[in-house]
Amino acid sequence: MDQIKIGKFIASCRKEQGMTQAVLAEKLGVSDRAVSKWETGKSMPDSGIMLELCDFLKINVNELLSGEKIMADSYDKRAEENLLAMKREMEEKNRQMLRTEYLVTVPAVLAGLVLVFVACFVSMSIWLRVVLLTFALVMIFAVAFIAVGIEQKAGYYECQNCGHRYVPTYWQTNLARHIGRTRYMKCPECGKRSWQRKVLTKED
Repeated sequence: MDQIKIGKFIASCRKEQGMTQAVLAEKLGVSDRAVSKWETGKSMPDSGIMLELCDFLKINVNELLSGEKIMADSYDKRAEENLLAMKREMEEKNRQMLRTEYLVTVPAVLAGLVLVFVACFVSMSIWLRVVLLTFALVMIFAVAFIAVGIEQKAGYYECQNCGHRYVPTYWQTNLARHIGRTRYMKCPECGKRSWQRKVLTKED
């Protein structure tokens, strides 16, 4: 999707409706800085407010994602193109989140293990040894909790029994047995437990 084109289209539609950035922002419950970022192509409106935004601008979501008014004869084709573009964008966003999980987890865990090694094998006072061990363990567990949160939000888990893809709760993800990013969980659709692998999109 062309964010610059979409941004100019949002600005044009806003002006057609006689609204300032501040007025549109207030109607949507966001900051006028957020609206400014949309209109300059620096970011996209969140999917949760797209329908409301379109309602205020008197356009539809297909036109918003195309960055222009669409004639009826090309509507279906553009809708399909926009859906594919959104799917690719969501897939890349989820992929980046999973990369972030590794970037956060690996250095922190390695640092924690180094501190544990130092505390166990280097000569030092008891109180300093206790402090180092406590700090290392707290850091490792804290990072583990953060990493699970990132993994849980990025993409979906696919049931191996029925193929249903869903986002489990944080604690379902955290408490499940796992091998890498494959977790043993109960599917909310078929009710069966299986080793469910992480996938990036809702549908293939």
